[in-house]
Amino acid sequence: MPLGFHRKPTGKPGEWFYCIKHDKVEEGPECPAKDRLGPYATRDEAAHALQLVEERNREWRNASDDKPQDGAE
Repeated sequence: MPLGFHRKPTGKPGEWFYCIKHDKVEEGPECPAKDRLGPYATRDEAAHALQLVEERNREWRNASDDKPQDGAE
């Protein structure tokens, strides 16, 4: 067995996450932080995590489109 540190994902029961690697909702969490979105307050919120990300990205793009570019007035 190789030596090294193996961190267990941290979280609490009642915290919900969406794992983008396994395309599933998990409580706890189960997967590493690099593979998950959250925490969310409910299972339903976590289930809609990708939709929320898409909405926020669209809002961010629209807000950045409204800002003047360097040298533009």
